[in-house]
Amino acid sequence: MGSDPKARVFSTGASSGSWTGVTEIKASGVAPAFAESASSPSAVPVVKTAPRRKPSTPNHKKAQPSRARIIAVGGGKGGVGKSLVTTSLGISLAQHGKRVVVIDADLGGANLHTCLGLPTPETTLSDFIARRVESIEDVVLETGVRNLGLISGAHDHLTASNLKYFQKARLLSRIATVDADYILLDIGAGISFNIVDFFLISEQGILVVIPEPSSIENAYRFLKMSFFRHLWRGLKASPARKVVEQAMDQKNNQGIRTPFDLLEAVEHLDASTGRYLKELALAFRPRLLINQSRYPEDERLGGSMAMVCRRHLGIDVEAIGTIPFDDSVWKANRKRRPFMLDSPESTAGRALENVARSLLTPSTYPRLAEKR
Repeated sequence: MGSDPKARVFSTGASSGSWTGVTEIKASGVAPAFAESASSPSAVPVVKTAPRRKPSTPNHKKAQPSRARIIAVGGGKGGVGKSLVTTSLGISLAQHGKRVVVIDADLGGANLHTCLGLPTPETTLSDFIARRVESIEDVVLETGVRNLGLISGAHDHLTASNLKYFQKARLLSRIATVDADYILLDIGAGISFNIVDFFLISEQGILVVIPEPSSIENAYRFLKMSFFRHLWRGLKASPARKVVEQAMDQKNNQGIRTPFDLLEAVEHLDASTGRYLKELALAFRPRLLINQSRYPEDERLGGSMAMVCRRHLGIDVEAIGTIPFDDSVWKANRKRRPFMLDSPESTAGRALENVARSLLTPSTYPRLAEKR
């Protein structure tokens, strides 16, 4: 990836320690800068601003996809800890020597900069969406953490959270060109197509769930809608696309209520398309991460949900870990310090470090985009 100006964002900060964290914070106002004492092994410079990288030289060549692994972190429901999981995994991967960019794709509700202890950035995705800058590389900001860059989410809610199709298509294609080893997307809550499409561009999608009925229910709904949308995008001009569109309506008059029903309906319509759809289905391999577990039964939730998904939805889901509830998280949030810097050896921190290590293993499954 060379030593060109694009690498400047990865050159600031410290490189020691294992920094992890797991809970969502929704702080108002501007987050103060953070620093550790000079004697601390994980000290980082005081970050008073979020420096912008040097603007790229305009060129008219089509941007090429990078070799970065794209990992999306979703939740279906707000408040489950997506943003802290995203920043924690990003910092941990950066501490392992990987060049990482975290992207706040929660359009209209951006807060990754707060999780990193940074003030509100002046340059955000809004500038790229509105074409005030030409290259998405121009909105990558320094974070004060070595190897870690940030693309802050848009702050003009009405424009950013209601992207037009061509704006979304341009943004999704350019995200894949960001120069990094890992690109981590923090996506918004809900099951709108804009949100689901961010989840589907990833090589690995992680769904964060807390042990509460509303979160579990929303997770199942999100998985089902993502699965249908994945199949719909793969069929392109096929007549079977209409069947998938009908399946997205839970009250459809075709009797399609589950992915099993959908695959059967398409195979009945066209056997060869049905076989192709089954191949697409095998490429959909999301992961579950249980956050804020308090009781022994919470530790079994991931495995139970994965079994239900396989048995009743026909979706192969992998449970990748459980993050315990930890008082050190809210204490760090109250101090407006990144949890990963404040309590790296906490039980929650060690648990999420294990998740980050699992992401370092190359995926054996094809990228969803390659199947489309």
